[in-house]
Amino acid sequence: MAAISSHLLVRSDKLSLSSPFSSFSGQNLRRSPGFSGKFTSICVSSPATLPKISCQTASATSPPSSLDNGKAKAELKDFLHISDFDKSTILKILDRAVEVKALLKSGERTYLPFKGKTMAMIFAKPSMRTRVSFETGFFLLGGHAIYLGPNDIQMGKREETRDVARVLSRYNDIIMARVFAHQDILDLAKYATVPVVNGLTDYNHPCQIMADVLTIIEHVGQLEGTKVVYVGDGNNVVHSWLLMASVIPFHFVCACPKGFEPDKKTVEKAQQAGISKIEITNDPKEAVKGADVVYSDVWASMGQKEEAAYRHQVFQGFQVDENLMKIAGPKAYFMHCLPAERGVEVTDGVVEAPNSIVFPQAENRMHAQNAVMLHLLGA
Repeated sequence: MAAISSHLLVRSDKLSLSSPFSSFSGQNLRRSPGFSGKFTSICVSSPATLPKISCQTASATSPPSSLDNGKAKAELKDFLHISDFDKSTILKILDRAVEVKALLKSGERTYLPFKGKTMAMIFAKPSMRTRVSFETGFFLLGGHAIYLGPNDIQMGKREETRDVARVLSRYNDIIMARVFAHQDILDLAKYATVPVVNGLTDYNHPCQIMADVLTIIEHVGQLEGTKVVYVGDGNNVVHSWLLMASVIPFHFVCACPKGFEPDKKTVEKAQQAGISKIEITNDPKEAVKGADVVYSDVWASMGQKEEAAYRHQVFQGFQVDENLMKIAGPKAYFMHCLPAERGVEVTDGVVEAPNSIVFPQAENRMHAQNAVMLHLLGA
């Protein structure tokens, strides 16, 4: 692929021609607040080895807005639910993720849109991927992330959420929170004056699904028109998949044991949107037929470990093994949001198979989240 040329605006006092930039789809780097120096327009090229993948599809129509308050979705301060944004905004963020990922993969380290910015990371629930992906991504783009563990704040116990939101807003440019109760993230966003990113709640996991869709685009070509089959517990990951299905059209199937279906109101919201084909079933073998992606998650999430033994009994027949992948067909990819309990919800052989894309999926957490933060910060 030939090199792609683009014009970027850079500070003349920081001009460097030693490293290649990737094309940013004609988008110029923005002047940072308070900077009064000059910008110089230069023509740069992206390496020929970096492919340009577009998340846009041939469809000329977008699903109707589902935002109840009438506020333009592109202007939202926070990233709390996938369905808070319209199709064009979601695809724009994913396009940006592709571009910034290519830039970082090229070794470029002078693009620093988060320089001088700090992010507070609230962790009521610990996580390796969420912490490392957010902290590393923010650092690589010039910012500084501050980790606040379960005992550092005790939000809602030692200090009210509304007070935490107001205080952290005065110190930081953005807040990410990984919490248990969904109301906590809603309250945090309500009282914060800076953008709030939902790193996970018991109800949903929007950053994970953004990374998942980015991964599907890279391997399948696009999300639209694909069949994604989730096998397991109807949990927060499923809820975010359903909310994505209310924005972008694809076929989503959740195969789960009776009594472990996803939230009924969320299912109804996705179905009533009339955008995607939504199915909830108790038959995993029938569900995976013709799937482009078979997706799994742990049967007992954090906070449910006391139910693990019971769930292991109820979920028999819902393990993603080699036989189930064979039923899905040779084109089916396997995805898992990790951590995986190998030998429980998925076999070791499926995780390690050539069509498993769980590790590119894990890497894309950082790239998708970078793009989300760039969007929220207007960088």
